[in-house]
Amino acid sequence: MVKKLRLTEVGYMAKIKGESELTFMEAASIIVGHGVGAGILSVPYLAAHNSFRETVLILLIGYAVALVLHFLIAELSLNNDGAQFVKCFDAELFSGRIKKLFTWTAFILLGVSVIVNVSAFLTGAAAVFRSWFGLPDIAGMLIFYILGAGVVFVGMKLVGICEKIAVFSMVGVVGILLVATLLRDVAPLPTGWPGFNNALALFGMVSFSLSAVMSTPQVVKGLKGDAKRIRAAIATGLGINLALIFIITLMTLLGAGSDISEDGALVDLSRHLGGWVAIVGYIFTLLALATSFWANTLNLRDIVGEQTGWSKNLSWLLASLPCLVLALFGVSSFVGFTRFASIIQVVTGIGIIVAYNRSRKRTGASPICGKFGSLAFQILVIAFSLLSSVGAVLPVN
Repeated sequence: MVKKLRLTEVGYMAKIKGESELTFMEAASIIVGHGVGAGILSVPYLAAHNSFRETVLILLIGYAVALVLHFLIAELSLNNDGAQFVKCFDAELFSGRIKKLFTWTAFILLGVSVIVNVSAFLTGAAAVFRSWFGLPDIAGMLIFYILGAGVVFVGMKLVGICEKIAVFSMVGVVGILLVATLLRDVAPLPTGWPGFNNALALFGMVSFSLSAVMSTPQVVKGLKGDAKRIRAAIATGLGINLALIFIITLMTLLGAGSDISEDGALVDLSRHLGGWVAIVGYIFTLLALATSFWANTLNLRDIVGEQTGWSKNLSWLLASLPCLVLALFGVSSFVGFTRFASIIQVVTGIGIIVAYNRSRKRTGASPICGKFGSLAFQILVIAFSLLSSVGAVLPVN
């Protein structure tokens, strides 16, 4: 499965035989697709409650932390033959008589987290089809599921191609909205220091918007373990996400001023710029939901396959069908369930760092992280992860 070449001072490179090979841009687009979603459209609301200077600073800090975290995850996966989290935890973190219990518990919790998130994508898409075309929610969910799950059924290569097309399309849509905003009267950018709570809340949302942790092993496999290209793809994908967050935040602050609600950036822009922006907003929203749907269900398909040993087609069905069932039965009302899913992701993030620490000691090499994988950076990533978790539940003044 993996052919390791030991190099005296350089470390090692692992040649991984994955499902299919991705181009550089396809790999970067999978990172973008996982991160783009509701979080990006929520950042402007929190940015309006901070000064623009603090917003820019928080964006830069969030990118730096996310970059190191995703490098750590990529190297952990590389050290375990391109495996997803559960397999990495099984190899590096769990031991003893109850190892199997811990592994299956992690598998179930991660699975539930992804299923709930993907169900939310389906209900969100149904809302767009209802508002745009007047379709019943069930019809909207079924259309989105068939189109989205069909891409994942074909495999990782098609997911990478579709993610790339969607990313370029989203960049184009955001460019159109930015020009439309700048051609109108613009509001002043927010100034002043409203307090630490607001800054921490914004950091939590930025961290969430830049997270593509479960898609990182796909990049490792798709780029065949090439450490240099993996680093570059992660940095590029997160960089595109950062640029999208910045531009959407900037144009919303300029276009809507202080009149920004919790309904989402494009809703506020539509209210101020005119009805045609709603159509553009529908397009962006569907693209964002589709990219997240593809990335998450592809990840869950591989997690199911690694843990059970079942075929890709059966794993795909078990990764995608429960999401549709939950959405059809009203997952949008499971607010507490969704919060539970976010807590799982926080605990998983800490587990990743501990597993990486053991993996780095075991291999004695660091082809992706280098000095950024040292203990000091591991502690910093955990600290910032906890801060973002606290920020996610803080009230905004």
